[in-house]
Amino acid sequence: MASTNSNSRGGNANVPKSNKFANAGAAAGGFVGGLGSSFAPPVNVTINRTTNNHPAGSGGGGRRPHAEALLPEPDFSSPALVRMYCNALRAAAVTLSIEVAMGAEIMKGVLAAVPDPEGRAFGSRIRAQKVARKMQRAADALRDAAKNAAACHSTFQQEFEEEINRVRHRARRPQQPVMNWAQQ
Repeated sequence: MASTNSNSRGGNANVPKSNKFANAGAAAGGFVGGLGSSFAPPVNVTINRTTNNHPAGSGGGGRRPHAEALLPEPDFSSPALVRMYCNALRAAAVTLSIEVAMGAEIMKGVLAAVPDPEGRAFGSRIRAQKVARKMQRAADALRDAAKNAAACHSTFQQEFEEEINRVRHRARRPQQPVMNWAQQ
């Protein structure tokens, strides 16, 4: 009976109530279906560009333009320099690990959008995952390098504790002689 009742709000009286929203549902389904294939999560990409206005060998500020600029000179002549080097290595490895992991995710998304030459369903996603997995392993290795840099400093302190404490003891300022006013 519901299918034979007419629309009470005007409009076409011959349209049954059961088909009232049929066209709206089809339109919404087409809209959602259209979005489903083109949905991409928001990704923020930051690009930092450093310019070097000094030609090579000109001594322009003493800055190194290559990857060596991430780390200080490997001078291990004091415990403080060992700590600084390990901390700089850890910080650089953590930063690079995050950047490489983001690069792996971006690579996976870009390569998944390439059509599969054999027309297989999800073929490009599988191939993109295989390729991006290698970059993700590089990010994992950088994260492990950061852990090992922190462990290096910790092990250095444990293994050379006696020498460090011996130098620390000598490095203390000698105490000033105390004036004994009672002794006259």
